[in-house]
Amino acid sequence: MTEREKMLAGELYMASDPELVAARLRARELTHEFNHSHPTEAERRRAILRSLFGTIGERFEVEPTFRCDYGSNIHVGERFYMNFDCVFLDVCEIRIGSDVLIAPGVHLYTAAHPLDASLRASGAEFGGPITIGDRVWIGGGARVLPNVTIGDEAVIGAGAVVTRSVPAGTIVAGNPARPIHRR
Repeated sequence: MTEREKMLAGELYMASDPELVAARLRARELTHEFNHSHPTEAERRRAILRSLFGTIGERFEVEPTFRCDYGSNIHVGERFYMNFDCVFLDVCEIRIGSDVLIAPGVHLYTAAHPLDASLRASGAEFGGPITIGDRVWIGGGARVLPNVTIGDEAVIGAGAVVTRSVPAGTIVAGNPARPIHRR
């Protein structure tokens, strides 16, 4: 397997692999172009994101600034809105449904590092996917960690740190995020 294939499979991989370094550089160039575009250049911004993301629906709005590792591992449905200053570390897939609202400063982390110090020092990394259902609202400053699925119509409270999957129709808050209401 290539390092990219290992990365996407959630296995240990080396981020220093030349193919991965080149892919991250491409994402940095595109996010730089997006983040430095003029506020009146809505069509240019959409074109940049279509080039950056793996897939994205026809109707979406993303506010700068935005940062990601690769971009190509991000897949977004229809009527998506993402507010200012979000970070998506997409070493594994991030799949986001339709009608999703993401508040300012939300971070989605698919990236992880080994707990064993010697293995971590070797430069090996791994990750796990994030899946977000339809009609989800993620509040400002929330953090979502690897291997988390957020069910349809869930709400993630501002500042929450989501360490485990959230059932559909559930509101979670806190660090670590815990259910505070279920419909």
